[in-house]
Amino acid sequence: MIEIRDLGKKYKTNEWALQGIELHIEHGMFGLLGPNGAGKTTLIRILATLLKPTTGGVKINDVSLQRPEEIRKVIGYLPQIFQIYPQLTALEFLDYVGVMKGITDSKQRRREIDTLLAKVNLTEKAKKKVKTFSGGMKQRLGIAQALLGDPQVLIVDEPTAGLDPEERVRFRNLLAQFSVNRTVILSTHIVADIESSCNQLAVLTRGKLALSGTLQQLQAFAENHVWEIEVSDQQFAGLSHLQIVSSRRSATGGLTCKVIAQEQPVQGAIALKPTLEDGYLALIGGGRRA
Repeated sequence: MIEIRDLGKKYKTNEWALQGIELHIEHGMFGLLGPNGAGKTTLIRILATLLKPTTGGVKINDVSLQRPEEIRKVIGYLPQIFQIYPQLTALEFLDYVGVMKGITDSKQRRREIDTLLAKVNLTEKAKKKVKTFSGGMKQRLGIAQALLGDPQVLIVDEPTAGLDPEERVRFRNLLAQFSVNRTVILSTHIVADIESSCNQLAVLTRGKLALSGTLQQLQAFAENHVWEIEVSDQQFAGLSHLQIVSSRRSATGGLTCKVIAQEQPVQGAIALKPTLEDGYLALIGGGRRA
């Protein structure tokens, strides 16, 4: 369990990267959603004890971040930019990480590494050099190193960025499996990553908490605010005042647009049932907080 109280981080520029963050995170998959620059990575780095907050505090399983050595024993961390020595094999790299994590018994370390390689489907690649790995394989190896030592909390920052759709789905399923008996915090700007695997989430925008709750609560944020309209090319040019989610060519040669608006944007607009992405766009695009 993670308790975050009045958390803030101010940099030397006097700009607040985070301000007034209040969160309660239980076991399972928790999504941290927000656009680039929203403060997600700052929050993740604070939880991973790599940054000290300016205000407020955090407790992980009743242990304060003021005791970082104890916190590091119970967390696994996969950063957004994950550095691996390319000349090492997967087995050599994980053995190195295991030693750094204090797993001094070589037989125990090897057993745990073999188990994790199997779980991330890299057993056959164990003796291959990391430089030969695809992006998805490197991310799976990153998860394996984060799970060495059986941490109670797993923190991953933008783990599917740059992966192809198939690898992204495989990686999300892998995280879901590992969340059964631990807390997994998934930080991302990709709504689909949250939708497929998380029950609880928080949305950050401009360093502040815009929403904390369920996926259903986020989706409902766009209720009665999503519309489909048919316009010509000339009319489309005049829609810059609207929040356009998507557009496609219609059978008549014009454009069918999906827009978010508080009221019916044009005569004949059809109300649509919102998706989770619609709720997210309505929340961060409209500047509303809940």
